[in-house]
Amino acid sequence: MERTAAGAGHNRAFDAAQVHADDKAHVIHPWAHFESFHRDGSMVMARGEGAHVWDGNGKRYIDGIGGLWCMNLGYGNAEMADAIAAQARELAYFTPFVDVTTAPAATLARMLADRAPAGLSRVQFSNSGSDANESAARLAHYYHRRRGEPERRRFLSRVDAYHGSTFLAMSLTGKPADKSPDFAYATEYVHHLSSPYVYRRPEGMTEAEFCDHLVNEMAETIERLGPKTIAAFFAEPILGSGGVLEPPAGYHRRTLDLCRQHGILYISDEVVTAFGRLGHWFASEEVFGIVPDMIVSAKGISSGYVPLAATIVSDAVYDGMVGANPDAWLTNGFTYSGHPVACVAGIKTIEIMERLDILGHVQRVGPYFEERLRSLADEPIVGDVRGRKFMLCTEYVADKERRTPFTPGINIGRRIADAAEAQGVIVRPLEHLNILSPPLILTRDEIDELVEGLRGAVRATADALVREGVRLG
Repeated sequence: MERTAAGAGHNRAFDAAQVHADDKAHVIHPWAHFESFHRDGSMVMARGEGAHVWDGNGKRYIDGIGGLWCMNLGYGNAEMADAIAAQARELAYFTPFVDVTTAPAATLARMLADRAPAGLSRVQFSNSGSDANESAARLAHYYHRRRGEPERRRFLSRVDAYHGSTFLAMSLTGKPADKSPDFAYATEYVHHLSSPYVYRRPEGMTEAEFCDHLVNEMAETIERLGPKTIAAFFAEPILGSGGVLEPPAGYHRRTLDLCRQHGILYISDEVVTAFGRLGHWFASEEVFGIVPDMIVSAKGISSGYVPLAATIVSDAVYDGMVGANPDAWLTNGFTYSGHPVACVAGIKTIEIMERLDILGHVQRVGPYFEERLRSLADEPIVGDVRGRKFMLCTEYVADKERRTPFTPGINIGRRIADAAEAQGVIVRPLEHLNILSPPLILTRDEIDELVEGLRGAVRATADALVREGVRLG
């Protein structure tokens, strides 16, 4: 595949030891673990090219996590960098408030509307998936109130869902590990349904029966809370950070039907699944056959080069927000909504993806990635390998037959990720899981490099556990 890279000679020199010290002394990291951070500090990442990154000591790694679900076009793309620089020189910023726009914002909005499901043609830009989900929630409230249903304030989400880390977005999030008791949450407004975790479904229940169980629970929850009190249902097509959980067949269609039946907006959180990760611009309709009321997108929308997100709203919801009396103010948005430099990154991402046929590449190479990763299922501690295309996960168990998880103290996902890192492979650890979401430009050879590095880490970790007296199987 053609790649345009800036190359190693283009990055600025720095003192890795000084960066490490400054970071340890001053930076508060997302999801910081105080004890280990205060002891060890951070890995200093220095540069990237294609699907690889180099740390401050010059060690090379294949990036199995795509930065964090976002570096879809890979690192060091000179065309991206040049477009961003040119826009910064021409017009770095102007306020988007009230009735001012820029060519990049208007152009990208039109390009998103052209690629979204029919009927979703209004776009509000923001800076991150958290912001975009927060905006979707506020717009849902605004829509219902403008239509004369101010009592619709509640939201449905799911256990194991991840929707962001701002106040309401984290309240919508249902990952138990992320819900620190030292934070507060909007429990009055958010209600979590059971996780659509097929591998961990109740013993003896078929996948079809599990789908019935989940849909029935949602219907009962709607009736219990009162249908006219619920504003929206937030749903990732595949739950990403919760463990790459694809709901059972038929689930998406049936939950959308429930929402339609009760006047509840369906908000599809495609922060991860959009922009090619599953081989399509958006997964809701193309992969799962549903057209939601809103789609939330971020991460791959700018290929990670500049922070950017978008809440894409249906014409019907927009018309409802305008209402019979358009003499109203929509007081939602951000200083950097539609930032011209960020929007140019979005435009250029789409242009490059289309020219290089990245969507076709993912559809062609993604099944090979799935096949290669599934070969790890032969390893004694690999209980499940799941996901689609460039969104995959391995789940580790102490006993495969009983699906018995490792005790939390073993920290199996972290141990395997550390072992992989020693071999020059970066995978994401989440408790008993490793998640893989590499750049979409990955070749078959690079897929082999990634999978074999993870396999070696799994085997090395299993051997170490046996030496420590941990019983496997």
